[in-house]
Amino acid sequence: MRFSPAVLKHAEALLAELLRSPFAADAVVSRYFRQHRELGHKDRGFIAETVYAVLRRKRSLSARCLDEVVSRRLVLAALAFGQGLNRRELEPVLSETEAKWLGQAKAVRLDELPAAVRLDLPDWLFDALARQFAADELEKLATSLNQPAPLDLRVNTLKAGREAVLDGLRADGIEAEPCRFSPLGIRLAGKPSLARQPLFLDGGIEVQDEGSQLLGFLLQPKRGEMVADFCAGAGGKTLQLGAMMHSQGRLYAFDVAEKRLARLKPRLARSGLSNVHPARIDSEHDVKIKRLAGKLDRVLVDAPCSGLGTLRRNPDLKWRQTPESVAELAAKQASILRAAAGLVKPGGRLVYATCSLLDAENDGVVDGFLAEHPEFAPVSAQDVLSGQGIAVETGARLRLAPHRHGTDGFFAAVMERR
Repeated sequence: MRFSPAVLKHAEALLAELLRSPFAADAVVSRYFRQHRELGHKDRGFIAETVYAVLRRKRSLSARCLDEVVSRRLVLAALAFGQGLNRRELEPVLSETEAKWLGQAKAVRLDELPAAVRLDLPDWLFDALARQFAADELEKLATSLNQPAPLDLRVNTLKAGREAVLDGLRADGIEAEPCRFSPLGIRLAGKPSLARQPLFLDGGIEVQDEGSQLLGFLLQPKRGEMVADFCAGAGGKTLQLGAMMHSQGRLYAFDVAEKRLARLKPRLARSGLSNVHPARIDSEHDVKIKRLAGKLDRVLVDAPCSGLGTLRRNPDLKWRQTPESVAELAAKQASILRAAAGLVKPGGRLVYATCSLLDAENDGVVDGFLAEHPEFAPVSAQDVLSGQGIAVETGARLRLAPHRHGTDGFFAAVMERR
């Protein structure tokens, strides 16, 4: 890995900005690169990879920094102990003091550090996960969350089959293989740029984590039905649901954020779908929702959550979330689930999902809802998936985790109105 002192300075500056910013890391990184257009593609790659490495391993790297935890030392520690650069490779950018510090930092015994520090989790999150996972499994989970996520694609079956897409990608020199669970999924080797790839431009593929794809199979929408994606966001799952419906019936894409729905529009144009109806709502109590009460066959609630199942992609979330923010989210999730349930007609299906690992946002919300709504009965997620030929060990409720399934962390509960 080759880099200049100037590029290292950019990594330090960006990291310092990330550590004090209240905004999501990807937004801060994007803004920084827009402000520094002189940086080439390789330099940007080095800078982004380095700062994300620090965000993943901030607690253990801080322990290596000894008495001076500053952005420069964190960057150097990430290069030396995370990305494996040796003293000779780092020597051109090291001062005499820094060279001495790195020698001392190498002697730090990680196995003697508290478990939360060694696993790079804030204390509150470590404690919450320790109540849910045995010590050896928590270690595996935390280790997997500190690895970069692979790049998964979903095939748009309105445009092509998976084998044809695999052939097309390989013909373009892109290494690709079928995903382990999703019948629509493709996993790429590395992170190739897809912006100009013909299959992407034509809407034949969309970027979507394999775990996210399984939520669509839990909802299992059929052609001609009335369906809602209650928290649609930028519409990745909406597009999947529309294709599963063969673009027939009516599919509502609800969200409170106009900007997120705006990002759906170009994707919708590429997809070839004609049954999707995006609609901005003021809240889960919007009049647009009330007008559809009891009329829908299926409703997906991919609720706004802490995102702690996506730490492979968004490592900053573990440092930005708090027990208080999780409690606020759980209350909001319960309110959204109650409102979305009102749309479901008798015999219809409701799926509640998050990309969180925490019981407070998952079982706690669903159990509370079922206790208040005896008209809804739980359905086994494993049975729903196995009935579609998807063999994934999950139990009555879907629980995906990177160390077990190679996906982001997802939770989902399937319910049907009696």
